[in-house]
Amino acid sequence: MNGLAARINDALPQTQCTRCGYPDCAGYAQAIADGEAGINQCPPGGAEGIERLALLTGRPALPLDPQFGTEGPRAMAVIDEAWCIGCTLCLDACPTDAIIGIHKRMHTVIEAHCTGCELCIPVCPVDCISLEVETPGRSGWQAWSQAQAEAALQRYKLHAQHRETAKREAEPAPAAAEPQAADTRKRSIVEAALARARAAAEQRQGAAKP
Repeated sequence: MNGLAARINDALPQTQCTRCGYPDCAGYAQAIADGEAGINQCPPGGAEGIERLALLTGRPALPLDPQFGTEGPRAMAVIDEAWCIGCTLCLDACPTDAIIGIHKRMHTVIEAHCTGCELCIPVCPVDCISLEVETPGRSGWQAWSQAQAEAALQRYKLHAQHRETAKREAEPAPAAAEPQAADTRKRSIVEAALARARAAAEQRQGAAKP
């Protein structure tokens, strides 16, 4: 990530909601820096967020593009514990590990860690997750803080590390060499050694002849 992209990323709310059309805030920041995305594609940042990006990029501030959503109060995910089947799909979807639970056991949301990204909603097979308004009357950066953004970013980085670790652990171990293949290698080594010995013997015999 280049210098401008890093500064843009620092100015984004780090909800990792993907509404901007990119997989995360860093991806969106890089696209803006590369001139591939507009500065008005982040609903969680709202109008104030667009102003921040305009100052950083020198571009004119535009209204939020409605195709990416609308600015509104920050929401929080709430799980109906009576309906939760413990499928764990929402755990994988949550970008900040704000949901805790284990397989076939009830899950719950840690309020302080939820960014309101809504990514857990579509993956729930029993529709037991709903959204509650967390900041009535406040939206954009009025409903979020820089400290919350920084904390969310750190949790997102940890989430990515956890997923990478889980991916490596899930990969099958390299298969042991088949006996036949091992025997073939061993035979090749022996044959090469015998060939060298024969060549050396022939060389000695040639040197011994008058």
